[in-house]
Amino acid sequence: MLRRALWQRQRAAATDARGAPTLTTRPDDGEEARPPSPRPAARTRRVKVTELLAGEREAILEHDGQDYRLRITASGKLILTK
Repeated sequence: MLRRALWQRQRAAATDARGAPTLTTRPDDGEEARPPSPRPAARTRRVKVTELLAGEREAILEHDGQDYRLRITASGKLILTK
């Protein structure tokens, strides 16, 4: 019983760099290993476009070594192009 309680405590604390649960194996106590239960998703970061563009109409966003252009159209819509 003590091994199982310790394993459950370690499983609850095991997360990766993003805070997502990592898969762990259970000590051999005759039961099948189960993946940890999913955690609720973290809140998505909200950024106002006006703050991101800092008063400009467009910005270059770099992602994975490539440039993307984010711009506000004359009608106020956003366009993201590669």
